[in-house]
Amino acid sequence: MRTQLTAENKLKNIIVVGDRVLIRPKAESEKTSSGIYLPPGVQEKEKIQTGYIVKAGPGYPIPVSADEDDAWKQEEEKVKYIPLQAKAGDLAIFLQKGAFEVVYEGEKYFIVPQSSILMLEREEDLFD
Repeated sequence: MRTQLTAENKLKNIIVVGDRVLIRPKAESEKTSSGIYLPPGVQEKEKIQTGYIVKAGPGYPIPVSADEDDAWKQEEEKVKYIPLQAKAGDLAIFLQKGAFEVVYEGEKYFIVPQSSILMLEREEDLFD
């Protein structure tokens, strides 16, 4: 039986690899501060974009040294990862130049390496 595709689960089967994140672009205002309306194509050509991180990859891969003394242990994953700073839910300001635009299920996203992210804004309770 196939699961019904909904807004909540449509990205469930997506796996982001390595040091990349999947970003949903933030809806920008079509009007400049002086009141001029801009077509979407002009806004999309900006060098810096803003969006919300939907999914993040595992991080930067680092090899695991194989010790001969550990031969009795079960076979484990041969690669470990240095985790990314970016997390799902963060607002990211990133360089458009390093991003790859994709359309999935009719929605536009960007696949961005962490090195192209300039700044993150995270909503967290500071008093936890």
